[in-house]
Amino acid sequence: MLDRRGLVRISTGVAVADDPRGVRARSAVQALGAELETYWRNLKEGPSGEARQRFANATKRARSLGLAYRTNEELAAGPLDEIMARINLLLDRNAVDDEKDVAAVMGGEKRPTLRLSDLLKEFEAIEQQNFLAMSPNQVKKWRNPKKRAVDNLIGVIGDKEIARLTRDDAVEFREWWQKRIVEEGLDIGTANKDIGHVSKMLRVVDLTNQLKLEPVFQNLRLSGAVAAQRAAFTDTFVQDKILAEGALNGLNDEARHLVYLIADTGLRLSEAANLTSETIHLDHEIPHIRVRPNGRRLKTDHSARDIPLVGGALEAMKLHPNGFPRYRDKAASLSALVNKVLTNKKLLPTPQHSLYSLRHTFEDRLTAVEAPEKVVAYLMGHKWIRPKYGAGPSLAQKQKWLQRIAFTPPVRV
Repeated sequence: MLDRRGLVRISTGVAVADDPRGVRARSAVQALGAELETYWRNLKEGPSGEARQRFANATKRARSLGLAYRTNEELAAGPLDEIMARINLLLDRNAVDDEKDVAAVMGGEKRPTLRLSDLLKEFEAIEQQNFLAMSPNQVKKWRNPKKRAVDNLIGVIGDKEIARLTRDDAVEFREWWQKRIVEEGLDIGTANKDIGHVSKMLRVVDLTNQLKLEPVFQNLRLSGAVAAQRAAFTDTFVQDKILAEGALNGLNDEARHLVYLIADTGLRLSEAANLTSETIHLDHEIPHIRVRPNGRRLKTDHSARDIPLVGGALEAMKLHPNGFPRYRDKAASLSALVNKVLTNKKLLPTPQHSLYSLRHTFEDRLTAVEAPEKVVAYLMGHKWIRPKYGAGPSLAQKQKWLQRIAFTPPVRV
């Protein structure tokens, strides 16, 4: 047993009378939970983890007293006036015998020593509140590119202490990526993502732990990156090829029906795969689906929307009133399978086409029938160019435009 404190009572600091619906209290509880998990994680790591926790506590306490945290050594190297001011603060508070206040005010805890191999773990502990709204798969997708970036950097310069990183180390990492881009034909954007991930993690860890790191990765992004082309199918290709009778044989029912759903709703893959009985409304006067967080984080605040079901989307959802459990929180698996089948059946006209291209086709078709821009934005889950007032286009209004572009599904859906 690592946490030997027994029963711990912590207040949210939010009065019930001031928060009758518990909105502020809920956020406070989530933040306290994240802090507790960080505390337990540090205990599990042993002495080094406990030292980091003590430093974090001292830093937090110093801030609450209106001070920037300074270690013993840093105070000793600074002006005498600051030391005297801090001693007087302790005297005024009658806190000279309070170990925690003294450690916070007089710098009793050393700054933690972190290596590159500790960087992601430390960054995750700091950013833990971001995970509260994410699904397990979203957390994995959030973590993997950062882990890859750190592993790549360690492979180039070794597992150095982050306080000892130099501009030469950063430049060496950049040159390693430049060489790979030239020799292996890798994408410049991938290199810039690696550099960006490392730079941000160092910046956040530095800010939280007050390590006073030099911004060695600043302004190192490689130039020449080209934005990926977003290809769309023509409506004729979708209708005559992808939705042709038997064209998607080889896909399981859920995957095939998700293709029909996306074609007539423009849903993102993750939005379609994560529909549930709570967000599917077939018995409504206007059958529709509701895109909501539902245990995961939406891509943007504007992604939450209601979309009427027409054409193949309506027929597909009638067969899946509870959603698609096989692909729930597994949009990447859906994408890989469908794109493989589309490739094998020669249903991707160019290398820039993929299952996601159906979303671009959906937007192009709305534009072709001259749907109002506001309707298009609300159906796509995009930000509307003007301030948001009212409820936006109604289901009936959206249904009218979707019926004009609905595809005819195969006889055997």
